Amino acid sequence: MKKRWISTVLCAAMVTGALAGCGLKSPDAPTTAATQAETTKAAEGETQATEGGSGTSSGAYDTANMPEVTLVYAEVNPLDTIVGQMASDFKSKVEELSDGKITIDVQASGVLGSENDVLDTMLGGGGTIDMSRISAFALTSYGGEKSMLLSLPYTFVNREHFWNFANSDLADEFLMESQENGSGVRGLFYGEEGFRHFFTVKEIAGIDDLKGMKLRVSNDPVMNGLVEGLGASPTVVSFNELYSALQTGVVDGAEQPIANYKSNAFPEVAANLILDGHTLGAVQVIITDEAWDKLTADQQAILMEAGEYASSQNQKNSESKENEVLEQLKSEGVNVVEVTDIAPWQEATKKVIEDNTKGYEDLYQKILDLQ
Repeated sequence: MKKRWISTVLCAAMVTGALAGCGLKSPDAPTTAATQAETTKAAEGETQATEGGSGTSSGAYDTANMPEVTLVYAEVNPLDTIVGQMASDFKSKVEELSDGKITIDVQASGVLGSENDVLDTMLGGGGTIDMSRISAFALTSYGGEKSMLLSLPYTFVNREHFWNFANSDLADEFLMESQENGSGVRGLFYGEEGFRHFFTVKEIAGIDDLKGMKLRVSNDPVMNGLVEGLGASPTVVSFNELYSALQTGVVDGAEQPIANYKSNAFPEVAANLILDGHTLGAVQVIITDEAWDKLTADQQAILMEAGEYASSQNQKNSESKENEVLEQLKSEGVNVVEVTDIAPWQEATKKVIEDNTKGYEDLYQKILDLQ
């Protein structure tokens, strides 16, 4: 999927250069599926060159004449999380392929605000944040309605199922939805941060213990519906305020992927983790149209190639990282509860799936069929 994007941008650069040499303006007509296929075939050899040896572009990009640019990349989690590592992989590959002409300034640990804060800043313009790693469900209110399907409970039966989607042609439709809807951002590539689980201040043994609890959610219809289906009370709290909210009793629990749960020190105030795995933390890395349009064709191609690399590294490393962190949590005394029968959880969340797939039933079924 992403190789096609890279090839298209590379060929666009060659065509534009040829037209400029003749004093002509490149056409504004949209690329059709047929011409896209021809473009991909024409650039096949050049794209393959980027995959050999150390993974560098082997001269595929004109870095000698490339203008220097710095792109600010926001990440709400620390760099030692799964998604933090993905940001580091993306940064290193971009800077390698561009010979240092493109700098990715990763601002991690939420210093630029929550995901919604970051999205508001990116969509508001001004260029203070160019890129970000965003949870798929966070895009729902920003022109990414299809992305909501990725965060519905128990959609992905395992990691392989998610990566079948992320590496399919279907994923392009989701990545470009926000841009096509005029939101001002576009998706570059997919990653994942592990399955998301509930954690609580008080000890719990199963699904019934969540009833009546105040569980932190972002302001998202899927998470609200999920928590309500479990008999709990969804409570909107900013991620940056979650630690203190757990400490002071504003909320009784929350949900996060395992690595994020540990890296943000939540076990200190909520040391009970139940492995319900209600969703796989599907994420996109997005860039503003403003930042994208300022890049040369070569620079755009470098971002796409680096994105493919970071995504593949994320696919290789996420499960082992998650298992490693889980063992650390157990050794540190966190009460980890295994869920042996997922059926009651699935039954409790049927309504939120039905409510949020209306109008997208066929598309949702395509995702399910990729398992």
